[in-house]
Amino acid sequence: MAHRDVIAIGGSMGAIGALKHLLRELPSDFAATVFVVIHVGARGKDLLADIFNQHVEIAVKTAVDGEHVECGCVYVAPADRHLLVLDNKIRLGRGPRENLSRPAVDPLFRSIGLSYGPRAVGVVLTGMLNDGAAGLADLKRCGGITVVQNPLDAVEPGMPMGALKASDVDYRAPLADLGSLLLKLTGEQAGPAVPIPSDIRLEVDIALGRPVDPAAIGTIADTVPLSCPACGGVLSEIRSRPPLRFRCQVGHAYTSETLVTEKEGAVDEAMRVALRIIEERVTLCEKMADDAWRSGLDAAARANKQRAEEIRGHAETLRGAILAKTDVPADKVDDAE
Repeated sequence: MAHRDVIAIGGSMGAIGALKHLLRELPSDFAATVFVVIHVGARGKDLLADIFNQHVEIAVKTAVDGEHVECGCVYVAPADRHLLVLDNKIRLGRGPRENLSRPAVDPLFRSIGLSYGPRAVGVVLTGMLNDGAAGLADLKRCGGITVVQNPLDAVEPGMPMGALKASDVDYRAPLADLGSLLLKLTGEQAGPAVPIPSDIRLEVDIALGRPVDPAAIGTIADTVPLSCPACGGVLSEIRSRPPLRFRCQVGHAYTSETLVTEKEGAVDEAMRVALRIIEERVTLCEKMADDAWRSGLDAAARANKQRAEEIRGHAETLRGAILAKTDVPADKVDDAE
């Protein structure tokens, strides 16, 4: 029976330091392959492999599309590509962003579970929100083993906490113990193969950038009256959960935590734009009143003055709502705009 010999690791805030420590614990002849996704954004310069190579014995390289997987090597996702592994070959996907990220942690976990089943080990490190939680749960559905850094030990506990809430995680350990835990797990035999759920295959296809029509999305999700922050399309609620997740018809994916954070930012911006427009109307009405006074049009001047006062009251109401949401001091609202 095969051993566990494929490890997928994901993280964001604080994960570079955590990975330096973790990879130092792995020997140069480590009997497994490691794949790493850290949220680096679309304009990263792919320097992570060089950074890690300065601190570890095991070989680290930036993943290259089409490269055959080698045992005892660490592959790091490049900027603006989802890192996937299919048929023992690296695939760099240009599919839609997940949780506003490409590369994203979830597609890596799904592809590793899909390709290696019980031979796979998924690890969630420190990071914000609950990125990686859905993918780690999917890896476990494929028969893999799941590991989470202890949230109390993480620079940012959001990702570990999200993973623990989303599925029955096999191991939770502090960073100092993760290296020895991975050495132990890769020395054990893998369990029996399990059937791969069709929804996982579809979501891997989406990450690859393969065409996916609304009918395909409809096989795994139900439309809801919410719009996608990225493209404005209709969102659908993914049926397999937790965590609560959504995809649009284009394929952009969000957990509820990421979506509500993004929507909150959009609401804040809309409120500030509205305040600016209302205050401009106050200024315009006051100028119209002054012009009417100079022209001897007393009734028009009084009407415009009254209108300015009414609109100013609306502006103050909206300003108060913005202050309540942001806790910005009243004399700083204009600066924040």
